[in-house]
Amino acid sequence: MTAAGSAIGPGDTVVLADVGNSRIKLAVVTASAAIAAPFRLPAIDRRNDLDSHGFRPAHLEQWLQGAAPGPAVVLVASVHDAAAARLEASLAAVSATSHRPLRQRRVGHADLPLEIALPAPDRVGIDRLCGAAAAGLVKSAGRPAIVVDCGTAATVDMLAADGTFLGGAILPGPALMARSLADGTSKLPEVAALGTSAPPAMPGRSTHEAIAAGIGFGIQGAVARLVAEARGWLGTDAEVILTGGWRGAVRAALPGAIEIPDLVLHGIALAAARACGR
Repeated sequence: MTAAGSAIGPGDTVVLADVGNSRIKLAVVTASAAIAAPFRLPAIDRRNDLDSHGFRPAHLEQWLQGAAPGPAVVLVASVHDAAAARLEASLAAVSATSHRPLRQRRVGHADLPLEIALPAPDRVGIDRLCGAAAAGLVKSAGRPAIVVDCGTAATVDMLAADGTFLGGAILPGPALMARSLADGTSKLPEVAALGTSAPPAMPGRSTHEAIAAGIGFGIQGAVARLVAEARGWLGTDAEVILTGGWRGAVRAALPGAIEIPDLVLHGIALAAARACGR
């Protein structure tokens, strides 16, 4: 986080951008110090989503006018290079046409308050690391944690009791499973509602219900098994922290999980706080 001209000043609005495979999640860091206890995460506001594959720059500019009308620094954490490049080009255009300071910088693993016990931390998805950094503040002191992020891809990552990132597992999320079935067959439909509703009861009485049951119970079973495997390594006292846009698809399989919808954005905000020396 040392790009020229991108230092965060006291008058800057800090804008956060989590660039994922399906959505660009935007927010700003609020003036308040933290979320209500027991969490110690930076507070965020003005949440907005853009389509990673086809957002309109005008929609970004309109959101920025309300969320960050003055000088701002945009921290970009990306797992989608093409979408991030388009976002950064749009930010530069907005800055030039509106004649106001709008600086940007990429977030890397070294910017996070996170120990990473892996041989190549620069090759780990920055979304996983941002989520893990935030989870380190959410989990109980002295207890390990398992971070489940259910999005386009679903990840199940492990934190040691001292907060060290240990790695984990990655599998297709519900939307990607549905899309692969739709793309790989001639007549199977995509299923879009699994993030907000439970899978239909077995047996599925139509192709649509059968797909929804297969994907819904399949992702629940896979995540539950991965969490069990992680607990077998970390210990049964490991806490589970759930996040991601499709988290509703696996919620029923993780009773007692701590649910934080925008864990990755909070992790990016931690990088901003570290840059400011907080």
